[in-house]
Amino acid sequence: MGRAAFVLVNRSKPEAVRAAGEVRTIVERYGRWLGEADAVQGDSLDDPRAAAADLLVVLGGDGTLLSQSRRCLSLGKPLLGVNFGKLGFMAGFDLPALRAQAAAVFGQGELDIRAHWLIKVEVFRPSGVGGEPSGSPSRFSGIALNDCVITAGPPFRMIRLELSIDGGAGPEVSGDGIIVSTPTGSTAYNLSAGGPILAPTLDAIAVTPIAAHSLAFRPIVVEGSSAIEIVARQINAEGDAAGTTLVLDGQVQTRLTQGERIRIVRHAQQVRFVRNPRAGYWQTVIDKFHWAAAPKLER
Repeated sequence: MGRAAFVLVNRSKPEAVRAAGEVRTIVERYGRWLGEADAVQGDSLDDPRAAAADLLVVLGGDGTLLSQSRRCLSLGKPLLGVNFGKLGFMAGFDLPALRAQAAAVFGQGELDIRAHWLIKVEVFRPSGVGGEPSGSPSRFSGIALNDCVITAGPPFRMIRLELSIDGGAGPEVSGDGIIVSTPTGSTAYNLSAGGPILAPTLDAIAVTPIAAHSLAFRPIVVEGSSAIEIVARQINAEGDAAGTTLVLDGQVQTRLTQGERIRIVRHAQQVRFVRNPRAGYWQTVIDKFHWAAAPKLER
């Protein structure tokens, strides 16, 4: 008997909804179909069918795979992403690839699985006069597979952030914010902001400023075991308007207040993705991002 699969469908994508029936047929041909559910953000997935599955099939785009990675983390099941979005960098398969490799994926073949680690992010209120006592619990806690971003927000003036790594005194950065990225997320916002692409197996974290008001503040890469702390020294905050905000994976956010401290460390758990053995990482970088592509010259 083949593998038992539970399917999570992003119902806001019509192509994913239309493909769900075919995916069920494919699964039933080689393995066992346990059912499907709506791929939504938010709380953990509390479904006994998902808990009984050998793998979770996610129909959507990279954003869907991100949200389901956090939602299903406690289940410890490998996720197989089938892309129905735009770029589809994280989702290892599209529908034709799933059809072609269905026997290996849902049958008894050996799966190609890669573990991706996450970061844990906590926000602490300022200590001292008018703030929380030292050692108080965090007022916000979340996890991210891609990145933790502090973004300036309305009214869009420069903000000032103090950076510390492993307790050592670090620099201040003035600009539009900062990105702390895992290797998995290095090809997301980090890449767009001029940060480095990290091989997905590296034990490292990239720290990349967003429009730093300094030629001397460049992206850095630190060990994955590092504890990164950022203090919001000067932020945007006017009345009830949205201001400087902490954003996880582009999906979870909390507004920051001046003096708050953000602590970022590696999360104890990992998420596992089923890889497409016919699509290597660096070839995907070439195909999806046109890495080192020559300029198109008029003839």
